[in-house]
Amino acid sequence: MGRQWRDGRGKLVVQGQVGDIGLPLEIASSYRARTRGLLGRDAVDGVLLLSPANSVHTIGMRIPIDVAYLDRRLRVIAVRTMKPGRLGLPRLRARHVLEAGAGAMVGWGLRVGVRVVVEVDCGIG
Repeated sequence: MGRQWRDGRGKLVVQGQVGDIGLPLEIASSYRARTRGLLGRDAVDGVLLLSPANSVHTIGMRIPIDVAYLDRRLRVIAVRTMKPGRLGLPRLRARHVLEAGAGAMVGWGLRVGVRVVVEVDCGIG
């Protein structure tokens, strides 16, 4: 059930108890895009998906971020808030990582056990 996406945009749907929440999504699947990640940004508009990935760092970042580790079925296995200058430990079952501004994931109901859906924009471009 391996997933492969291309760098681009889409929508992340958080499947919560109250209902689904759609969020703007940026996909970073190439080595270059994953390495760049959120470096140099002062804010995050929506969510960044790093895939494949099982760990992240915030060395060189300007802002604290929320990090959600996803398994191969896109179920959240851990959520952490990381300050700039930190190195996150790899998660053994993680296949993908979501990054957002610190505090955002709580508001979206993104917590351990929640499943997400990735909808890719198929526009010409």
